[in-house]
Amino acid sequence: MHRWNPSSENERGSAALEFILVGVVLLVPLVYLVVSLGLIQGQALGAEAGARHIARALSVAEDADAARAGADRILSSVVDEYGLDPESVRVALECRPAGATCPEAGATLVVTLTTTVTLPLVPPVLGLDRFAAVPVQASAVQKVSRFWEPE
Repeated sequence: MHRWNPSSENERGSAALEFILVGVVLLVPLVYLVVSLGLIQGQALGAEAGARHIARALSVAEDADAARAGADRILSSVVDEYGLDPESVRVALECRPAGATCPEAGATLVVTLTTTVTLPLVPPVLGLDRFAAVPVQASAVQKVSRFWEPE
């Protein structure tokens, strides 16, 4: 036998509202996380592609001018293709063994491309966009052709 309880009448229909409210509260941060991780992954792929292609272009270039022109062309192409921020992209070159000039015939060339990803929906008020930036770095190693000749 069902007994009538006045307090149970006030609770009718609130479960659906609670599920919707909790669902939205949990779904919004989850969507933000997925979008942010997607942006970071895209920038990481761009940094990796840029470092790898620049290292290859430098290692097979015929001379310093061709190496410089090829690296600049590849960098601008990667920046455009992957949507990297051109002002935050930095490329560092290092030749090994230590003391070798970059590039040098037979040396090992290490190209490091660094950029930053600003998280979405972060306003530039009070420099918040700088605090909500994730650094992304990629390196590539390539052996310079032994037939490479300086200028």
